[in-house]
Amino acid sequence: MRRCRSGRCATPDLRMADAARQIDQIDTAARFTAADAEALNARFAAVPTRTMLTTVLAEGLAGRIAAVSSFGAESAVLLHLLADIDRNVPVLFLDTGKHFPETLAYRDELAARLGLTGLINLTPDTEMLAERDESGLRWSYDPDGCCEIRKVQPLARALADFDASFTGRKGFQSATRAGLPRFELDTTDAAGRLKVNPLADWSSDQIAAYFKAAGLPAHPLVAEGYPSIGCSPCTTKVAAGEDPRSGRWKGWDKTECGIHVPGQDDAAGDLPPGFDPVF
Repeated sequence: MRRCRSGRCATPDLRMADAARQIDQIDTAARFTAADAEALNARFAAVPTRTMLTTVLAEGLAGRIAAVSSFGAESAVLLHLLADIDRNVPVLFLDTGKHFPETLAYRDELAARLGLTGLINLTPDTEMLAERDESGLRWSYDPDGCCEIRKVQPLARALADFDASFTGRKGFQSATRAGLPRFELDTTDAAGRLKVNPLADWSSDQIAAYFKAAGLPAHPLVAEGYPSIGCSPCTTKVAAGEDPRSGRWKGWDKTECGIHVPGQDDAAGDLPPGFDPVF
């Protein structure tokens, strides 16, 4: 009887099979690089938006992709374009628990009207809310921390299943978005996801014209002076001539919720320096 030190002995056939077997390796490289984004920007530089969207989806140029929508003042344009091409594209909505009732009703109206079969409502982690925002008032003293819990973290969990995302951002919306490219690398983490901004170069007049041509319903708060609509505690009316996003986090040194910028580690439960709650 042949003995093996391990107590087991491979037969010649098994040894040959082991030699021929390929070693499985997990590809940990980023999905996309800055060079990929630059190449896509060059390819679609003069291509109409609808054609660009059709090609990206038909050829799978961005891999598994979802749209991230706030169902805000201008959201209907991108949602309508996508629904015309493929209404099964997943649409991620961050249901923060702080939205205006009008926004939730508008979401339901657009989803039904456009036949958005892929609508996914993302909610904050209940344990995290209980631990870090039990009163529901974190927005009043730490808006960054509130956005982190209610927007950034839920979206990060959802996007782990995707290679890219569509956004409705436009260059004219604010100084921080001027020059926004159609394709860019998502820098919120190291996954190398692609971020696609189909309406980056659209003007406010183009948006208004598309609403009219497509017969799209307006968000009910637009007529009341809200050209940019987020969570109700952190959104105020905007005066004529002001930056459309000037009503977001008014009085704070904050222009973005955090889902489009590199995340910052928020100290759980700590009040920021100079704490002055705004109720």
